[in-house]
Amino acid sequence: MDNISIDELKTISKKIRYNIVKMIGLANSGHPGGSLSATDIVVSLYYGIMNIDPKNPNKKDRDRFVLSKGHASPVIYSVLAELGFFDKEELWRFRQTGGLLQGHPNIKIPGIEANTGSLGHGISVAVGMALGCKLDKLDNMVYTLLGDGECQEGQVWEAAMAASHYKLDNLIGFVDRNRLQIDGSTKDVMCLGDISEKFKAFGWDVYEIDGHDYNQIINTINTAKSQKNGAPKMIIANTIKGKGVSFMEDNVAFHGKAPNKEELKQALEELS
Repeated sequence: MDNISIDELKTISKKIRYNIVKMIGLANSGHPGGSLSATDIVVSLYYGIMNIDPKNPNKKDRDRFVLSKGHASPVIYSVLAELGFFDKEELWRFRQTGGLLQGHPNIKIPGIEANTGSLGHGISVAVGMALGCKLDKLDNMVYTLLGDGECQEGQVWEAAMAASHYKLDNLIGFVDRNRLQIDGSTKDVMCLGDISEKFKAFGWDVYEIDGHDYNQIINTINTAKSQKNGAPKMIIANTIKGKGVSFMEDNVAFHGKAPNKEELKQALEELS
């Protein structure tokens, strides 16, 4: 998908954020903060970059996206629903008995490429997918999105080492660098140091952007795609936890807490 304006991306992202807050509010369960911080990245990928087809979600040459920080499932569910992968009404049954949409991504859901939620697992699956696509000589890309707190997991770095070893230049990752996790700031819980230099040391090409600037997101992805030099790519996206809802922004309390009725009303008004 391509040929979409920045203004259109902004409008879509606002709708996605509205859906995220509403579905979590109705479920009274979920992770709004990291879903909202990742919205502009996921929207840019699905509406501006990726080769996908909602009518043929399993076509062989499709681009793949793996949400490694699986607790942010509302963002990918909302995007897939808006694109027509499944009935949008399913969003309002999120995390509810009998609904399609579990708390974490599941491959039974059209458009979901991998079950994720155990942190570090998603990037590992994405590495395997990228290697498989290379072996099948497919001209496509594999994308994965990690949380910065997730990068405290040792499995992330095993996967990073493998991606470099196998020269997976068809793999582009993102770190949603909102600097907050469930127990506080990433700096206080387990300091990541210079995460860009860490990925470089593991053999990745690294870019750093404003994760809410659509021009930077789109241009950096296109630059990374064009570099067929044997190195996987990592885009460190500086973001704001809870982006788009005033009282959720940079508020660690909304990492994994649903808004109450009054907060839900205010949030939806802000996003209307």
